[in-house]
Amino acid sequence: MKLVFATNNLNKLAEVQKMLPSSIELLSLKDINCFDEIDETATTLEGNAQLKANHITEKFSYNCFADDTGLEVESLNGEPGVYSARYAGEPANSENNMQKLLTELENKENRKAQFRTSVCLNINGEQFLFDGICKGEILQQKQGEKGFGYDPIFKPKGYHQSFAEMSAEEKNKISHRGLAIQKLVGFLKKYK
Repeated sequence: MKLVFATNNLNKLAEVQKMLPSSIELLSLKDINCFDEIDETATTLEGNAQLKANHITEKFSYNCFADDTGLEVESLNGEPGVYSARYAGEPANSENNMQKLLTELENKENRKAQFRTSVCLNINGEQFLFDGICKGEILQQKQGEKGFGYDPIFKPKGYHQSFAEMSAEEKNKISHRGLAIQKLVGFLKKYK
């Protein structure tokens, strides 16, 4: 089965490729000659995932899936949430985003947070949504060199390491995206 993953994020593409069974051939946007900038204008993660998946299905006629992920910090009323990728403004920059978040949390004791991913699958004229949540906390400073985005400052609940200190295999078992993709894979195994 061929499936397009509607992302330009090569880190995310590599992460998801490792989670899919070999029976699924994952195509990138580049593989289908899609160089469109798909605006994420929805106010929810689900909405942004749907926008991206619908764009690919409508314009390129491929079965595809798209995701959107947000980091939701309890003491910041769920921020940065749907704006996580551009929290510190344009151009999107992980270092600036992390620094802004750490600054916002400087005098706050409550550092509870969760990563939430919403995946939208468009397949054979139908649409399905899957989600994944990983609870944890925001660290005082960056730890680790692996991963991407906010990984160096997020420590999942029950662990002593940040996402950026874990191997890809460890992270994928417990991460928000890993959980959502596991649901997607489980669904695809049963889908005819």
